[in-house]
Amino acid sequence: MEPSTLGRKYDRIANWWNERHFDSKYGVSQFEKALDYSQGSGAALDVGCGAGGRFIRLMENRGYSVTGLDVSEEMIALASKNHPDEFFLVQDICLYKTKKKFEFIVAWDSIFHLPLELQKPTVAKLCNLLVDNGILIYTFGDDVGAHEDVWHGDRFYYSSIGINGNLKVMMENGVTCKHMELDQWPLNHVYIIGQKTVLEQRDDD
Repeated sequence: MEPSTLGRKYDRIANWWNERHFDSKYGVSQFEKALDYSQGSGAALDVGCGAGGRFIRLMENRGYSVTGLDVSEEMIALASKNHPDEFFLVQDICLYKTKKKFEFIVAWDSIFHLPLELQKPTVAKLCNLLVDNGILIYTFGDDVGAHEDVWHGDRFYYSSIGINGNLKVMMENGVTCKHMELDQWPLNHVYIIGQKTVLEQRDDD
């Protein structure tokens, strides 16, 4: 699904999303587990940040400075209002360019909307945006392939490279899985926490 098309779909439900998720407990325990693996403070990246809310507050409470990306203009407008001290961009993660590295990255229920062929390069990109010891938490489906489903009276696209596919990409890009769970069983919803490997310095370097 084209990012602009997805953005317009989320534009239409932005206010509902903000009201429902701003103080929601959905995903909070999982997110706090990821934060506990982190060293705290530094730069954080929220991919598919929506209108902000609970996750950004948790990062702020741990001392992180947050950059939020979303393809929905309405979501970003709400996020900027909800969190005036943070930085938000209407941006597709696939096109996002930065020289910055992040201590903490989250992509909660967001990159599963990407085309199937962009899953591997996007996960690799998130891994490579981490500093040494940085933490990544993201969600995906426990299946392989793509499908569409109806939600809020609209059709949304979903894709996944599955558990083994995601683990493979993470390992190839220097990120070690620290925790993984099908947290909504029997639904195929998976969250994973990874940490960027610190390469050992050779004596002759």
